Amino acid sequence: MSVDTAIVAPPAEHAGLKIPAHIAVIMDGNGRWAKARGKVRTEGHVEGVKALRRLVDLGIRYGVKHLTVFSFSSENWRRPREEVSFILGLLFRFVASDLASLMRDNVRVRIIGTRDGLDEELRRVISDVERRTATNSGLQLNVAFNYGGKAELTDAARSIAARVAAGTLLPDDVTEDTVAAALYTHGSPDPDIILRTSGEQRISNFLLWQGAYSELIFIEENWPDFDEATFLKVLDVYSARQRRFGGLGSDPR
Repeated sequence: MSVDTAIVAPPAEHAGLKIPAHIAVIMDGNGRWAKARGKVRTEGHVEGVKALRRLVDLGIRYGVKHLTVFSFSSENWRRPREEVSFILGLLFRFVASDLASLMRDNVRVRIIGTRDGLDEELRRVISDVERRTATNSGLQLNVAFNYGGKAELTDAARSIAARVAAGTLLPDDVTEDTVAAALYTHGSPDPDIILRTSGEQRISNFLLWQGAYSELIFIEENWPDFDEATFLKVLDVYSARQRRFGGLGSDPR
């Protein structure tokens, strides 16, 4: 991804920020952003892709190792057909046109979710970008597309059940690690932050297993307005949190 010229090196006053290893984002508010400006919803989606590019650039610059973004849920098929077709086209153009910059920036891309119902050419482009970036060792970008957390858990349970039925796994040997390894996000740590833009305060069927101990951060900005100032605000909030993971932490009050 080409670096936005408005983005500069992290200023010294932010050197003490805690940098999460994994940020997951529910990119919400494209339609509201467009409506507030008297534009059609599709223009909001176009600006949302630009915000995604900014996020990837910021993740690289600030040393985030994993990004997971919720781009299209399995429930989004209920939207008007024209809007769904436009979003599918945007994903096609994103993974196709940005491949060169993803390679240059050493980004590894995975598209997580079911590919049932997707156009054959789109599936081919998705497979191609995954294959060509598979050996990249920099930022891991998981794009949750045609994704639902309940469906992910169902698929994981189905694959584990198949192993048990085949006799290659004993029921008593099924652990949390077994489940984690069967998820779409296997290989990525659980997210430190689940961020949602646009003021909504729901996780909307996103990373239901992985988000058990994630810090939930909800901000008012619509996704197309996401920039470095917003990113730093999120890091400020995260840095002020004390993560206990069910324990007492350093402050037992």
